Amino acid sequence: MEGVIGWIQQSIDSHQMIAPVLFIAFHIIRPFLFIPVAFICITGGLLFGMTYGVVYSLIGVTLSSLLFYMFVQQTPSLFKRFEKLKEKMFGKHRQLNMPQVVLLRITPFIHFHLISLILIEMTRNFKEYARMSIISNLPLAFVYTTFGQWFQSLGVVHLILFLSLILVLMYLIRRKEIILKWEDFFAVERPEN
Repeated sequence: MEGVIGWIQQSIDSHQMIAPVLFIAFHIIRPFLFIPVAFICITGGLLFGMTYGVVYSLIGVTLSSLLFYMFVQQTPSLFKRFEKLKEKMFGKHRQLNMPQVVLLRITPFIHFHLISLILIEMTRNFKEYARMSIISNLPLAFVYTTFGQWFQSLGVVHLILFLSLILVLMYLIRRKEIILKWEDFFAVERPEN
């Protein structure tokens, strides 16, 4: 294993310009390969160090989010599938705020693009989505790149405690209001033709 890591480091040193581009491109094709975001960010920290790993991961994850926005706008059926998944996980009327979205981004078991869908619903246009996406992706890139080895060394008990802490924080910072639509509150039956 040390030989493989040494070979990768040597390849990065000899191809300093191409390695970051390939790493960012790997972030973009990651959803098609079903590779978790955390794994790639941890790898970025190991290959490029903390500073460059965070920068390259932030660029790659943000580009992936922006491409998802454009792709979902072109394929409404995909948008509906993600919306059904969101309703199953969070409920029909649950609205999340930005601190909750950031915590969900850091949580390793939540689908990355499901959180992107929540951001799409929270924002009015592409510019606002891009800004919110960068804000929510920065802690993700920082945490997984910086503390990647620490997460790998956690035992099951510590990991459960960490995830429980995230759930408690999500509950404490939740939005305290629920918005019900008139049709949902009063089950209006529509006449059939």
